[in-house]
Amino acid sequence: MSIQARSLTREAFAPFGDVIGLELSGGSSANQGTATRYDRVAQLTNSRPGAQPNLAVFRSVAKALPFQVRLLERHPCSTQMFVPLACRRFLVVVCPDDAHGEPDLSGLRAFVCGPGQGINYRANVWHHPIIALEGPADFLMLAWEDGSAQDCEERPLSTPLFVTSD
Repeated sequence: MSIQARSLTREAFAPFGDVIGLELSGGSSANQGTATRYDRVAQLTNSRPGAQPNLAVFRSVAKALPFQVRLLERHPCSTQMFVPLACRRFLVVVCPDDAHGEPDLSGLRAFVCGPGQGINYRANVWHHPIIALEGPADFLMLAWEDGSAQDCEERPLSTPLFVTSD
């Protein structure tokens, strides 16, 4: 099975989370007029009182399309945000749940994120780990973690799925 990666849009990604990007509106003046502030650009959630926010840097090596998806993961209790620090483009692969809470591969979607775009996965959304395209990339990642198995669940796929370019 293969799916075609599409350009990331807010509307297409909405069932899986938030797009954080430069297409913002409604900001307010800040820093004595030298900046514009946009509040609440993503819905951050955590359902575990003992989990702490973890702001980490991910350094990702570049991969090319077509790309083989061999596993999916989710963070059942926390959102997970990726904001590129140095990146040209990156691949985001997401998948809804089936009736048993497992990945529904028939709903797998792939998006190519361009410069100035970040993403915030909703809690409990199946996704592939972040993939840099066209060169190595650095990302800020924010999630709430406590070191338990509830931080991240993984599901290897019995048959790899291919993501191709549009």
